[in-house]
Amino acid sequence: MDHAYEEYLASNFYQDRSFHCEAAKILPGEYFVTARDMVLVTVLGSCVAACIRDTVSGVGGMNHFMLPESGGRDLVASSARYGTYAMEVLINHLLKLGARRNRLEAKVFGGGAVMQSLSGSNVGARNAEFVLNFLTLEKIPVVAKDLLDSYPRKVYYFPNSGRVLVKKLHRVHNDTLFSREQAYQSRLASAKVEGDVELFI
Repeated sequence: MDHAYEEYLASNFYQDRSFHCEAAKILPGEYFVTARDMVLVTVLGSCVAACIRDTVSGVGGMNHFMLPESGGRDLVASSARYGTYAMEVLINHLLKLGARRNRLEAKVFGGGAVMQSLSGSNVGARNAEFVLNFLTLEKIPVVAKDLLDSYPRKVYYFPNSGRVLVKKLHRVHNDTLFSREQAYQSRLASAKVEGDVELFI
């Protein structure tokens, strides 16, 4: 298997002792696509993750993103452009690794109202609504979802089989999740989304 496409994807790997396999940890703003038998892991607060796989080949991947907050009348346009970019990058790399568009299925998670500073802006609900609308438009069936509510989630995704385990984190023992999401939101606020992603059909 040629791993050239994985060089600039998530780069945090470890051996998962519970599942006895290689794991990739997906942080906010990252994604990962693989044809290997491994687990993709992320922790979501207000962000959402789309887990998408080819049901025949087992090539699959996960992203972890949030729509940026922006002021003014272009709120929806610029947010949607970033969300579309995050989704298209994931789908594009699935297709590069040999996935077929007509065999894709999705499972989506996150969008919780977990951060006091973000709860007024309803960012979790906007993220959840965006990812479901995007997948409907792209005609990629959503076969499982766990969205909204008020708690963070830890998601374990096994692309080869499509299996997902979701652990609801009713108590978060440190602020790492929240500080990561806030730092990511700050980066989004100052970043420009340049150009479009070319899709391989």
